[in-house]
Amino acid sequence: MKKQSKSELILNGSMYKVLITLSVPIMINNLIQTLYNLIDGIWVSKLGSVQFAATSFVWPVTFLFISLGMGISIANTALLSQLLGAKKYKEANKYAAQTLVISVIIALIFTIIGFITTPYIIRFMGATGDLYKYSVTFLRLSFLDTVVTFIYFNFNSVMNAQGNTVTPTILSGASAILNAALDPLYIFTFHMGIGGAAIATLTSKIVLAAVAMYIMFKKSSVIKPRLRGFKFDKGIIKKVLQVAIPSSVGQSGSALGFMVLNIFIASFGTSTLGAFGMVNRISSLLMQPPMGIGTALTSIIGQNLGNNNVVRAKEGFKKAVVLTLVLSIVGAIFLIWKDTAVISFFMQSSDDQNMIAQSLSYLFFTSLMMPLMGLFSIFQGVFQGSGHTKYSMFMEVGRLWAVRLPLILILKNFTSLGPTGIWFSMSFSNLIICFYGFAVYKRGKWQHKLIKTSE
Repeated sequence: MKKQSKSELILNGSMYKVLITLSVPIMINNLIQTLYNLIDGIWVSKLGSVQFAATSFVWPVTFLFISLGMGISIANTALLSQLLGAKKYKEANKYAAQTLVISVIIALIFTIIGFITTPYIIRFMGATGDLYKYSVTFLRLSFLDTVVTFIYFNFNSVMNAQGNTVTPTILSGASAILNAALDPLYIFTFHMGIGGAAIATLTSKIVLAAVAMYIMFKKSSVIKPRLRGFKFDKGIIKKVLQVAIPSSVGQSGSALGFMVLNIFIASFGTSTLGAFGMVNRISSLLMQPPMGIGTALTSIIGQNLGNNNVVRAKEGFKKAVVLTLVLSIVGAIFLIWKDTAVISFFMQSSDDQNMIAQSLSYLFFTSLMMPLMGLFSIFQGVFQGSGHTKYSMFMEVGRLWAVRLPLILILKNFTSLGPTGIWFSMSFSNLIICFYGFAVYKRGKWQHKLIKTSE
């Protein structure tokens, strides 16, 4: 395809074709990453159930620290796509350069803070004994890849804003393959244990970021950040942060919520924690199509709002909902139908029968809420693509802090449901927050652009 053809498709092409063209590479990318996570989990599970539980236990902490980087990436996609829709390419280049530099500076700060505070964070979360030891090792090493992760976030947002979802897919796929190949080498051959999984990830991400930077600066691209003679632009930084901060608050609020959720889950034992991590990996695999459609929707919404075509933006939302519901319902039916086979395939520690039983229970509730999780992704795509990230923030934070965690606390202390109370609370919170998302969408304030794109 020529440079401008993706934008022309986004602005004028058949909407189902646009959604499929943009989302399929994202789905493949996410699928590859999810498969890698599953493979990584399988390798770690061979070390033992505690090591496996540790990787799930520390995930919200990692997510908390990278949430600002994700927020900047979301802001970058929204703002750049609106500028491209208005055909303001030089201004888009300036925005891309500013966000790249900001991302690297923040990542360096977070790497230092995270590495130093890891033992205190893990202790605060309630881990003791072997869970504490393995969690500290894995999290500390994971912080070392923060800079390269932020760089790739920036590259990915630049590509997605212009409708180029193929290049990030190819790079991520190659990185995941490298990662999967290095896992057994570092974990078992070099006898690095759980730390080997983190080092394998670091190695592959360094390669990924290096290639991404080369493509962004040397290869043909509609958007090219210019760093020669770079100076901070207060106006651009203010606009980026205006969109990024609510998104980051939503992401970090979600991460903090999952940290608290992990504390609740860990109180039921490592079998429950392991079941939570395993089923989340499985459901993530089948949720990639709806999530891919939601991500594709950000550039569709952004470019069409930048082109002053609200009617087409609404068309994108409606058709994204149709595709998402169909795909997520099919996935839910498959999980309910083949639940035992799915768990048996991915659970290598077959000696832990309690963990397998709890995994089956959680998988059932997860299957029921898959259509809701798909709709959640679509609403996020609308609000993030329009730059009105305060609504996506309310959805992220409200789902956990206003509904899920209070309900879990009530069911934990006043019923005998046990872990089942957690699984029910997660399903119910997704239902409530989707009602909120639909109400905000109908109000229509997301249609107002945050950048003046008219001459």
